[in-house]
Amino acid sequence: MANVHHFKVRTPQGTSLDLSAYRDKVLLIVNTASRCGFTPQYQDLEHLYQQYHQQGLEILAFPCNQFGGQEPGNDQDIQQFCQLNYGVSFPVLAKIQVNGPDADPLFEYLKDQARGLMKTRAIKWNFTKFLVNKDGVVVKRYAPRTKPNQFIDAIEAELALLPKATA
Repeated sequence: MANVHHFKVRTPQGTSLDLSAYRDKVLLIVNTASRCGFTPQYQDLEHLYQQYHQQGLEILAFPCNQFGGQEPGNDQDIQQFCQLNYGVSFPVLAKIQVNGPDADPLFEYLKDQARGLMKTRAIKWNFTKFLVNKDGVVVKRYAPRTKPNQFIDAIEAELALLPKATA
């Protein structure tokens, strides 16, 4: 796979979403969970989305239950939780695995493109974030403890490179 735009992911309704629909957009891809100490980052992510969506930022959340069983609900429960508790308006996709033999192919690609601390490939916890440029290339990986507002400069730098028609 040449970039993120070559992947398809599953929506909570079970349909396929082709990530090529996000060409010429800046993506922030995050593995999430509803019962995690980092769950309040949903609020930070929504704030970013509200602030930068019109300029070309898209946020894609991928719920995952691989870390401490902190995302036990089904896709419908997760959607309801995100909407009721955080007013999330960006896409929260179908629940996936990010590590192991059943890891989603998109996350296998992301992990290959941007290693974690000490060059580790595996995702260590919920709310690992990947910033992807308009061409579908992974720019940077951010640790769960790194709050979204801590890398606004990097997001703004990528948004500045978008075609003017997107803005």
